[in-house]
Amino acid sequence: MKHFLTITNIQKDEKKSFTKEVKDYIEQKGGTCLCYYSSGNKERVEQIDPEQIPEGVECILVLGGDGTLIRAARDLYHWNIPMLGVNLGTLGYLCEVERSNIHAAIDEIMQEHYMIERRMMLEGYCVLDGKEQKSRAAFNDIIIHRGTNPSVKTLIIRVNGEYLNTYVGDGIIVATPSGSTAYNMSAGGPIVDPKAKLLLVTPINSHSLNAKSIVLSADDEIEIEISARNHETDDSAEVSFDGDYPSNLGFGDKIVIKKAEQATNILKLSKLSFLEILSKKMQTCI
Repeated sequence: MKHFLTITNIQKDEKKSFTKEVKDYIEQKGGTCLCYYSSGNKERVEQIDPEQIPEGVECILVLGGDGTLIRAARDLYHWNIPMLGVNLGTLGYLCEVERSNIHAAIDEIMQEHYMIERRMMLEGYCVLDGKEQKSRAAFNDIIIHRGTNPSVKTLIIRVNGEYLNTYVGDGIIVATPSGSTAYNMSAGGPIVDPKAKLLLVTPINSHSLNAKSIVLSADDEIEIEISARNHETDDSAEVSFDGDYPSNLGFGDKIVIKKAEQATNILKLSKLSFLEILSKKMQTCI
């Protein structure tokens, strides 16, 4: 690989000096590098314009943190271009390369010393007043939660059209294996190998003592409907895709979630196993 595109979170590289260092090094090695800058501002959800990606780009270097990589993967997974995360922040589960070893990483990529992991994506669409809305993708998770509404939610889950359970609580997380170390983990859900092919359904602060995460087949279709506890309660909820694109759901509305047809290609340089990487990250948290 010699033709690169960098996507930089400008909040992590305000003077663009590190991005310039990466670009200069690639060009010194005989490659090409185009640069795209993201504000990293979640209040103004910024989608990377695919038209800005020219033909011939072989690898996308995402300079920032896990959030920057997640947004890039979600917005560009149709392009099927391998991505490598470069951590310019603090703790990250997805970004393999640190600022200090970026030159060595570029050398390895140019010498074709790498592996590619295909990471499963989610696809979901809301049904509001019986009308299907635009479908969106997610790399980590799709979350139905309280939003700014303080009341607990009653959520009915069906899998492949068959009733599964009714949860009363703050919401539900539907996560990919890659997203198992994100909100899913914080909510008490299991950590799984990111290469696995499965769906994780984890309740958020359930009012039932026996509410547990459920692991489903990657081929299952999940439907979550907003129900009502009583006629006097505001039972509206909010759904988000990797924390972005929030949409409101009212009584009787639902969201349908399934595995996306395409996956995201994550470029891997290290031969460390998932368990070794997980152990290292967990020790960093102590």
